[in-house]
Amino acid sequence: MKSPKERIIETTFQLFAGQGYNSTGINQIISEAEVAKASFYQHFKYKEDLCVEFLKVRHEYWFNELNNFLAKEKDSKSKIIKAFDFLMYMNEKENFRGCSFLNILSEIPTDNIKILNVIQSHKADLRNYFLEILNDDVLSDHIYMLFESSIIESQLFKSNELIEKSRKIITNLIQ
Repeated sequence: MKSPKERIIETTFQLFAGQGYNSTGINQIISEAEVAKASFYQHFKYKEDLCVEFLKVRHEYWFNELNNFLAKEKDSKSKIIKAFDFLMYMNEKENFRGCSFLNILSEIPTDNIKILNVIQSHKADLRNYFLEILNDDVLSDHIYMLFESSIIESQLFKSNELIEKSRKIITNLIQ
């Protein structure tokens, strides 16, 4: 049986994915997670705190999934190409829901530094992930930008077409 905190985070993922951050209320989360109000507030004082925790959990989950997906790849070129296959895998698994971090970014005020810092940290980690694989900051940033735009475009059009095109570009780009 899952703990109240786990149920809250799981419910938060479903609700944020389905209706967005701003349209999801704490009372709805409490109700659908089947936790007591006191239990919710024991873990999260504010909705913003819940969002930060949700993004941290999502960050760990997403990078674990990526690392598991790429685990068998030996060389940098195949890892990078397979990372784009990972995007298609996640689109299939999560029905083109896009990036949780960018979805929330579009809903928060620009002065919400607490949530913004978590989002920026996730993107910095992804950017560094490609840099560690390629050890070339210009090329890795190029890959990162293609990767990010592929996520957005595939969510917008509910299609893997531009991920596949980015994959082809990268196949020719990396020697």
